[in-house]
Amino acid sequence: MHKYLVYAAYGWLVFGGAMHFIADVVSQYMRGARQPGLEANMYYGLNSAFSLGQVAFGVFGLFLAWRAMSLLDETPVMVLTGAAAAGWLAITLLFMEYSEPKVVAGIFCALVIAAFATR
Repeated sequence: MHKYLVYAAYGWLVFGGAMHFIADVVSQYMRGARQPGLEANMYYGLNSAFSLGQVAFGVFGLFLAWRAMSLLDETPVMVLTGAAAAGWLAITLLFMEYSEPKVVAGIFCALVIAAFATR
């Protein structure tokens, strides 16, 4: 069960990060929803860094799960993953006004806790 929860957690992070990037960066840029300026740069920068960071961390986690699942059973790796999950959840609560990234980060937190509990 632990193996499936690890794959689900990191896979969810990749999926959620990619969907966040497509919805909040690419689609708004293509539609021209934000006028060029400092506020638009901050908006695109925050959402790009947030979502692509999730994708990169998730892909790395999936790679480790595929190649060295026993490494992901170690406590330091699980603590690092939990800290990343808590950090993403804190960023969504503090800086993002819409709920979709909060839900994605919350589900990732729940999956990480479940994977940690079943190891």
